[in-house]
Amino acid sequence: MSVTIYHNPACGTSRGVLEIICNSGWEPEIIEYLKTPPAREKIAELLKRMDITARDLMRTNVEPYETLNLADPKWTDEQLVDFMAQHPILINRPVVVTPLGVRLCRPKETVLEILGSTGIASAKT
Repeated sequence: MSVTIYHNPACGTSRGVLEIICNSGWEPEIIEYLKTPPAREKIAELLKRMDITARDLMRTNVEPYETLNLADPKWTDEQLVDFMAQHPILINRPVVVTPLGVRLCRPKETVLEILGSTGIASAKT
């Protein structure tokens, strides 16, 4: 099984999720999304696989959100995905991808839903 984490090492929740994954025995592919932003198509794919809206993935407490007036309901999901592709700081984190699913792992324990029984057993020990 492969595990990928869209990670920001400056984020405590993201570091906590990475720790859970590693303590569960996985060696994840770590994508520091601020250094290597996902393409617009990848963001759209992740949203679809998570079954959430672009607003659900968007960080609201960062400068581009205010400056671009992204709270305005006039913006469609497609437009919000475009903004996230242009300004990856708008993407909430961490997003984790496994064969069992894709989740925005907030709170960090959410990752256990997609690590399978090995992850759950390892997290309890």
